[in-house]
Amino acid sequence: MTPELTALALAALLQAVQFVLYAIPANLELGSGYTMSARDRPPSRDMSHKTARLGRALNNHFEGLILFTISVLVVTLGQAASPFTAACAWVYLGARVLYIPAYAYDLRPWRSLVWAIGFFATLLMLLASLF
Repeated sequence: MTPELTALALAALLQAVQFVLYAIPANLELGSGYTMSARDRPPSRDMSHKTARLGRALNNHFEGLILFTISVLVVTLGQAASPFTAACAWVYLGARVLYIPAYAYDLRPWRSLVWAIGFFATLLMLLASLF
């Protein structure tokens, strides 16, 4: 398996970890009656600030993972893998790991910087596959 595909597999596992980090406190705070329902109505109580932020960080990773997956597929299927694209994949993964606490604890401006590092690593992978 290429380093890029390994990083993609680990990024998908990170997504599962993020889901658990969000789901456990959300279930405790909202109650299983609400979280197991169809959620057609708003919850009777709000989640804590940190839990809500963990949910938004999770959604952000879904969005970033789409572009990263495309990048890995283009690099892999286009046989454009290189030490540079491997490094970009690991930088993306490291940035996503750091983004979770940075977003959960509202570490400004660091969370935006960490997000940008992951985003640009992904774009650089795509560009490297074209040239």
